[in-house]
Amino acid sequence: MQNKETLWKNYFPAFFKSDDSAVTELMNSATVFECPVHQQLFYPGKACQSYLLLISGSIRAQIISDSGEELLLYHVRPGDACVLTTSCLLGGNDYPAEGMTETAVQGFLIPDTVFHQTLQKSVFFQKFVFQNFSNRLAEVIQRMASIRFGSLNSRLAKLLLSSEQSQLQVTHQALADELATAREVVSRHLKRLEGYGILVLHRGSIEILDAAALARISKAFTDT
Repeated sequence: MQNKETLWKNYFPAFFKSDDSAVTELMNSATVFECPVHQQLFYPGKACQSYLLLISGSIRAQIISDSGEELLLYHVRPGDACVLTTSCLLGGNDYPAEGMTETAVQGFLIPDTVFHQTLQKSVFFQKFVFQNFSNRLAEVIQRMASIRFGSLNSRLAKLLLSSEQSQLQVTHQALADELATAREVVSRHLKRLEGYGILVLHRGSIEILDAAALARISKAFTDT
């Protein structure tokens, strides 16, 4: 594993290059954590004690309904901070949702006391925290609006195009989780797209044959 200084330099270069003494203290206080796939990092009611900066892997933040349905809020990707973690630290609240690792992950954990001290002292850190929080929050709102008001055909097409690959290694269930709907509904829509000659369904993968047609569908607003 790379040492902590190298990790800051490679994954958060703006922090590494900063001449702000408060930021230097923050980097020194951070601990590197690693967690395997499918592990719960936080849950509703858990106290928030650290600021999370992700180095590698992916974390899924989600809400679990009383019936056990999962509603994806957002993903935390390398270079990101967690929206809920930031919100809980700023507001002094416990976590209202669940965080699960989608892959093995590595990241920095910064103690909450250091987070608050640096936020008071460093303009650089203030800008990073609030800009990251603003960007991620906008994505969450956009996602919720899409789920509530957008066409499933349109959202499915956008999701399929988002990887910018013609061969997607993805299951119908994974797509359903992303779109906050049932697997059977996604399978039905995919079968329709296959019937149109836009894609081919394989076991565990989807081959896109006509990306232009998908792009046109992604601009539609209502389902037929």
